[in-house]
Amino acid sequence: MADSKAKAAKTANRTPPKSPGDPSREKSAERLPQEPEGTPEGAAAQGLSALEEAFRKFAVHGDTRATGREMHGKNWSKLCRDCQVIDGKNVTVTDVDIVFSKIKGKSCRTITFEQFQEALQELSRKRFKDKSSEEALQEVHRLIEGKAPIIAGVTKAVSSPTVSRLTDTSRFTGSHKERFDPSGKGRGKAGRVDLLDESGYVSGYKHAGTYNQKVQSGK
Repeated sequence: MADSKAKAAKTANRTPPKSPGDPSREKSAERLPQEPEGTPEGAAAQGLSALEEAFRKFAVHGDTRATGREMHGKNWSKLCRDCQVIDGKNVTVTDVDIVFSKIKGKSCRTITFEQFQEALQELSRKRFKDKSSEEALQEVHRLIEGKAPIIAGVTKAVSSPTVSRLTDTSRFTGSHKERFDPSGKGRGKAGRVDLLDESGYVSGYKHAGTYNQKVQSGK
């Protein structure tokens, strides 16, 4: 009886055999890596706040190798200027540089977004002195949120007497003068090469082609 009960227990615990399948599919399934749910970069981009988005835009400005996670002191100053955090009265360029040096690490040259928020909190107290700490911070955030670096226009060339003298064709002498007509327009090949005059007139004669007019006026 004991032996029959032991055999029955073994048959009950026995797992059913697996159904035969394609071995190549099983191997390929084992080799495929498990894909993460969703796209982390896309989710992170959608989850960015307006303040962090502005931080990243300024952080990568002028630096193709920047990741947008850290900001240099130059871009920090530009952000404060472009977003009018610097008003020239309560907050100056010096104040911005001092806060940046205070927030960043001793051996670091950049600040993270968390340090950026700390720096804004420092400046908000100076920028909006007549408001509470929370209101002042909110006002500074409003100045920055949704903003992007301002790209300056093309620098105009500054006129100088030297450049004007070198480009004024009326002051040219010698062979250079022969290359331009009185209006300053180039004469092309005629100003560079002595062309042979085959008209039959003497060189330098100024009344070429007026013979018919003289004959008709004499009649």
